Amino acid sequence: MRVVPISVPTPFYVGPVNVYLIAEDPVTIIDTGPKTREAIAALRAGLRAAGFLLSDIRRIVLTHAHEDHCGLARAVRDEAKHAEVLVHEWETGHRHSRLEYEEHRQLLVRAGVPQGEIESMRRMYEGVRQYADSLDDDEYAPLWDDAELQFESGSLRILHTPGHTPGSCSFLREADRTIIAGDCVLKRITPNPVLSPDPLNPAKRFPSLGEYLVSLARLRSFSPTLVYGGHGDPVHDFEELFHRYYRAVQQRQGQVISFINKDGVTAWDVALKMFPDADDVHRFLAVSEAVAHLDLAQSEGKIAVELKGPVEVYKALNGR
Repeated sequence: MRVVPISVPTPFYVGPVNVYLIAEDPVTIIDTGPKTREAIAALRAGLRAAGFLLSDIRRIVLTHAHEDHCGLARAVRDEAKHAEVLVHEWETGHRHSRLEYEEHRQLLVRAGVPQGEIESMRRMYEGVRQYADSLDDDEYAPLWDDAELQFESGSLRILHTPGHTPGSCSFLREADRTIIAGDCVLKRITPNPVLSPDPLNPAKRFPSLGEYLVSLARLRSFSPTLVYGGHGDPVHDFEELFHRYYRAVQQRQGQVISFINKDGVTAWDVALKMFPDADDVHRFLAVSEAVAHLDLAQSEGKIAVELKGPVEVYKALNGR
């Protein structure tokens, strides 16, 4: 099974995204890049270099439904004509019936984000949405954990690896323990646990960081020899990266807990302390990280949380 990485530019701060061509029947791409002229041109060029055209693609598999990964899914599907789109059922970013900003707005209110900041984040959200075309419910099919994507000479095992998003998936070639991991594993960046509604109950918050740590441990259980990430270079020493991620989480946990006192703080307060210079989309990511770490600390009994009106307030234990 030949895996061909194709670097596709994005308009986002994260830089280029990696699209992976599985160069055998049925010809498959894992992720697509965003909906821009530059991205579709780079995707075409990468396919040509590997001996394929866009019209040769028969299967489009999405690691998750962020715009830099799913934005061209409809365009590729339409040009390839017979290609099917596959994505985990817990993802929403590719759907016409996607969760709208109201669900996220409620989560931001609970995090203590001021109304003016929430409005700014809404405008950012609308701006990002232009980089992906939505799909109708009959235009994609679900990925199932532990199912297999069959190819002429082998298969990829689907691994549901939630954390970065609720429906994030990775793909394991068991013959040589190669994994295509999307944004679950990135060589030079610690993946952000993005603030999301719980797919089983959108009124609740998805416990992103706790789920992410479970996903990392699951990937580790396969002793991967090579991990292809959604951005940047492949990872050849997953064990080292695994421990680096865990150290980073523990260090951030200590920092977050140090910001909490007996009078209480909101996730927004913590986000401003952790990332005082964050702006634009980074404000939303800062809140996402603050909430994720507060949720993990609270679930482990390190801090307490109580509601003050619609806002969650975190307090230190033992009256500190």
